[in-house]
Amino acid sequence: MDKQRSSFTGKLGFVLTAAGSAVGLGNIWRFPYLAAKYGGGIFLLVYLILAVTFGFTLMAAEIAIGRKTGLSAVGAFQKLDKRFAWVGYLGAIVPMIITPYYSVIGGWVTKYFFVFASGGAEKAAGKTYFDDYIAETAEPILWFLVFVGLTALIVFFGVDKGIEKVSKVMMPVLVLMTVFIAVYIICMPGAMDGVLYYITPDFSKFSIQTVLAAMGQLFYSMSIAMGILITYGSYMKKDVNLESSVHQIEIFDTGIAFLAGLMIVPSVFVFSGGDEEALGKGAGLMFETLPKVFNSMTGGGIVGAAFFLMVFFAALTSSISLMETVVSFLGDRFGWGRKPACLAVFAFCVLLGLPSSLGYGVLDFIRIGSNTILDMFDFLANSIIMPIVAFMTSIFVGWILKPKALVDEIELTGTFKAKKLFTVIIKYIAPVCIVLILVSSLLDAFGIVTI
Repeated sequence: MDKQRSSFTGKLGFVLTAAGSAVGLGNIWRFPYLAAKYGGGIFLLVYLILAVTFGFTLMAAEIAIGRKTGLSAVGAFQKLDKRFAWVGYLGAIVPMIITPYYSVIGGWVTKYFFVFASGGAEKAAGKTYFDDYIAETAEPILWFLVFVGLTALIVFFGVDKGIEKVSKVMMPVLVLMTVFIAVYIICMPGAMDGVLYYITPDFSKFSIQTVLAAMGQLFYSMSIAMGILITYGSYMKKDVNLESSVHQIEIFDTGIAFLAGLMIVPSVFVFSGGDEEALGKGAGLMFETLPKVFNSMTGGGIVGAAFFLMVFFAALTSSISLMETVVSFLGDRFGWGRKPACLAVFAFCVLLGLPSSLGYGVLDFIRIGSNTILDMFDFLANSIIMPIVAFMTSIFVGWILKPKALVDEIELTGTFKAKKLFTVIIKYIAPVCIVLILVSSLLDAFGIVTI
C-alpha cells in the first residue's frame, strides 16, 4: 500500500465512516422485518440491551486490535500471535464474498431511485415489477456495474480524500432523510397502530428465539467479524478516544435502524392493516410493499425518490467499507499499492457479482433448495464464517492475548469506563452467545428448527 499508512483526519471522520460501514441495507429492511416477526417492542428492547453490551464489546475489541497493530485483519492477527493468523484470513474472506452480491442489491436500489426520480412511481408499484426486473439480464447488470464502479472510484482515492469525505456528507444526509420520511409516514392515517406495535414491549412474546434473532442482526448490522472494524481501527489516530467513538457509532447505527422501523412497520399498517405476511417479506418489503405505499400518497413519487436515495447512501457507505477492507488486505499482505489493488478488487467483484445478478434469470436453475446464488453467498458469509470469526476473536482476546492488552490500548486517551463489562463479556458471555448463533443458523438452514 502507500508507504505511509493512510489515516482519518480525526474523530469525526472516523466515527462517520465507521457508522457508514455499519449502516446499510440490514438496518433499513432486515431490522424492521425481524422486529415485526419477533413481537415488535420486545425485539427492540432486547436488541438495545445487546447493542450496548455484547455489540459494544466486540466492536471495541476489533477497533482496538486494528489501532494497536496498525494493520488490517490478517496482518493484525499475525502480528499479535502467528498461530491465529488464519482467523484474520477467514475474516478477510467475508468482505470478498459479500461485496459482489451486496453490490448487486445496491444496483437494484439505484434502479429504484431513478425510476421514482423519473416519475415512475405507479410503474414501480406494479404487482410483479420487482420480480420481472431482477429476472432480466442486461439492465440489472448495468445498474450493478454502476454501483460497484462508484464504490471502487471512492475507494480508489483513499481514506481521507475519498472514503472520509464521502461519509462526512452521506451520513448526516442519511439521518435527516430518515427522520423526515419517518415523521411523514407516522402522520398518515392508521400509522399509529404500527408505531404502538413497534415501540411497546409485549413480554408474553419474549423467547430465546427473540434473543438469537437480535444477536444475529447485531452482527449483520454492526459490521462485526468482517475485518472492516479492524481495518478502520488501523487508520485511527492514537489521540482519538476509542470508547466514546464506539458509543457514537452505535448511536448512529441503532438510531438509523430504529427510524427505519418507524418508516416501514407503520407504513405496512397503513397499507395492509398490519398484515403479518406483508411484514415478513424481508427484502421484498422494501422493493414491493413500500412502492405501493408511496404510490398511494399525495406526492408519493417525491417521497419514494427521497427514500431510495437514502437507501442508496446507506448501501454505498457499507459497500465502500467492504471494498476498502479487501484493498487494505492486499496492500498489507502483498504490498500492492492502493490503485492497482482497487482495480483488481473491482474486477473480482464484477466476476463474482455477475452470477448473483443472473441467479434470478438465466441462472435461476442453480439453486440449493429455494436458495438462489445470491442467497447461498449470503448464508455462507453471514451464517457460517462470521460467527466462527467472532467466536475465535473472543477466545483470542479473552484467553490468549488477554483483555488487558486491548484495555491498555483503549486507555491511551483516558480511563476505560466499561473495562469490567468488556472483560466479562469477551471472556465468558460472547463465546457462548456466538456458538448459539452459529448452531441456530445451521439448524434453521437445514429445516431442523426455524427461528
